[in-house]
Amino acid sequence: MTSGRSPPVMNHTEGGLVIFSANSHPSSREISKRIGERLGVELGKVQVYQEDNRETRVQIQESVRGKDVFIIQTVSKDVNTTIMELLIMVYACRTSCARSITGVVPYFPYSKQCKMRKRGSIVSKLLASMMCKAGLTHLITMDLHQKEIQGFFNIPVDNLRASPFLLQYIQEEIPDYRNAVIVAKSPASARRAQSFAERLRLGIAVIHGEAQDAESDLVDGRHSPPTVKIPLLIPKEKPPITVVGDVGGRIAIIVDDIIDDVDSFVAAAQTLKKHGAYKIFVMATHGILSSDAPKLIEESAIDKVVVTNTIPHEHQKLQCVKIQTVDISLILSEAIRRIYNGESMSYLFRHIGLED
Repeated sequence: MTSGRSPPVMNHTEGGLVIFSANSHPSSREISKRIGERLGVELGKVQVYQEDNRETRVQIQESVRGKDVFIIQTVSKDVNTTIMELLIMVYACRTSCARSITGVVPYFPYSKQCKMRKRGSIVSKLLASMMCKAGLTHLITMDLHQKEIQGFFNIPVDNLRASPFLLQYIQEEIPDYRNAVIVAKSPASARRAQSFAERLRLGIAVIHGEAQDAESDLVDGRHSPPTVKIPLLIPKEKPPITVVGDVGGRIAIIVDDIIDDVDSFVAAAQTLKKHGAYKIFVMATHGILSSDAPKLIEESAIDKVVVTNTIPHEHQKLQCVKIQTVDISLILSEAIRRIYNGESMSYLFRHIGLED
């Protein structure tokens, strides 16, 4: 007899299942391999590489005619190349007569650019349109920066949650977590913190007065007063940084969806230390950790940074021993299995509210 769990049952409907890894970077293919192993399916044969002139080349090396194709794409450091790899592979499958093409994009790039700012643009809307135009028929992603991004697509979007895995980490890896308090580093992230706190039966604290970047419209030609008197909003005044809630003698767990520029997290950790927190964790779904983030974390008052593997960050972990990873390939593989078998996805969204 053999031990261990067997792969989940895949109903082999007409056509078949093909899973491709769209990324040309070796570290980014790791999660694709994990998903394939969990499903008991070998990854499809495909070549993705960059020409000498930096053009992206995709060559699918097996038939996808009439098959259900799942393309897994994780965001590497070169985000624009990542997007082109995905778009070209989707279009290649479409022109090769695949029956359906589902994109599995754990971290949706450009998700922070989902609102109009001055004379900018809503880039995530543009990216959604490009994906649909290329031939995507379904999207699986995780913890969108703003849930409203789902409305940018005219195809089904399953926005999975990583919070169950992070909650499990807190319960299993922080022995005295009952003496912890969930912290929102700004009022904007208070809803997420509240969700964690209610599920763990813990208290909540909010850091208020975080410095915001001042936007000046005097230098770009917009300071053109009207000919009639119009009431204007009173300018915002930054209050002194303070902590609303008791963190003295407790473990502070800062929660957020993305950790990229870590300056605000480092500043929050310093504030919490001053207010008596004796251990500080930072937990986020997407660990982009760009630039010198690992060095700043290593030198900060933060004890541990816990992120999922929606984005490869093995290089950052070599620079900072405080970074730990939670594997979420289990829920992605289950989503693929359910979609392929035509099963309901509602089980994966149990107990999820608007604030999650």
